[in-house]
Amino acid sequence: MRSFTWTRTRALTGAAVLGASALVLTGCGTAPAESEAAASDSDFVPCAVSDVTGFDDKDFNQLSYEGVVAAAEQLGVETKTAESASEDQYAGNIQALADQGCSYVLTVGFALANATRDAAQQMPDVDFALVDSAVSDADGTPLELDNVKPVLFDTAQAAALAGYLAAGASETGIVGTYGGMPFPSVTVFMDGFQVGVERYNEVHDADVQLLGWDMATQDGLFAGGFTDQIKAATLTDGLIDQGADVIMPVAGSLFEASAAAAQERGGEVALIGVNGDVYDRVPAFQEHYLTSVLKNLTTATEEVTLEAGDGDFDNTPYIGTLENDGVGIAPLHDWESRLDPALIDEVEELRQQIISGDFVVESPSSPQG
Repeated sequence: MRSFTWTRTRALTGAAVLGASALVLTGCGTAPAESEAAASDSDFVPCAVSDVTGFDDKDFNQLSYEGVVAAAEQLGVETKTAESASEDQYAGNIQALADQGCSYVLTVGFALANATRDAAQQMPDVDFALVDSAVSDADGTPLELDNVKPVLFDTAQAAALAGYLAAGASETGIVGTYGGMPFPSVTVFMDGFQVGVERYNEVHDADVQLLGWDMATQDGLFAGGFTDQIKAATLTDGLIDQGADVIMPVAGSLFEASAAAAQERGGEVALIGVNGDVYDRVPAFQEHYLTSVLKNLTTATEEVTLEAGDGDFDNTPYIGTLENDGVGIAPLHDWESRLDPALIDEVEELRQQIISGDFVVESPSSPQG
């Protein structure tokens, strides 16, 4: 890789088996990648609740939980987890962990925001870290709770780099994206991607088209969830049919279905991953990976969990940016030799412009500190 700043994330090696209708609580030795640290004298008990894709999703939940495990190992304590098979289990999972003595609970994803808010209000002695969301009241008004720390990422900044790169790499002049659901933590990627494409067009007096998202209307293509692999493949096929040769799915584990669809179609379709580096996480389709938009979940959740374990928990939001390496883009791997070196230099120049404030990436879904 030339001059990009990037971060590799380690993959969890454990996997959890979850019954479709059962609440799964795990203690020492049974959770995916469970901490093997010896018990200490600390009364700090770090815990985590997944969304419906579970802790072995090779993506959002897994990367978030890995940070909790790393912090627990440093602190010499054990972790407990609850995996959610359906959305109606979120509140019960949080309560069950609190009943088991959890003093700190990491909840993973925007979908758990309301359950986290309610639990935090009912259990003021338990600290919560909420990944990829803040909390709000019933009418959507932002709410600040002393025992809830939002863990947020301005992924629009990193996605702008990916959009610029995609526009420059495209041979057809058409790129595409789709999301899992229209959560702010999803649309912030799509906004940044559009900003990057538009920036490329401005610099090069080009007309690269973006399919699947309209930032002005905040409307685009969505799979309706994060588990429907058939829908993901269908959306990918549709974008390819319209000429898109670079596609960024913002849909968690549905990325793998898009990669398989691209491979089946043949040709030179490139994909952009999100959250972690898909080149390492889903290696079967490496030849199709242009880059990934990195959300440094593991580092963020490790940092926040360590602070809580050291008695320094506060509700100030953690916000990952290009400047603090909380977000970024992955190496180009196999694609680097296929691209014009000038394009790679331009992407690095754009990164520096964003960090300095000379170029501002705006998205209504970007987190506010």
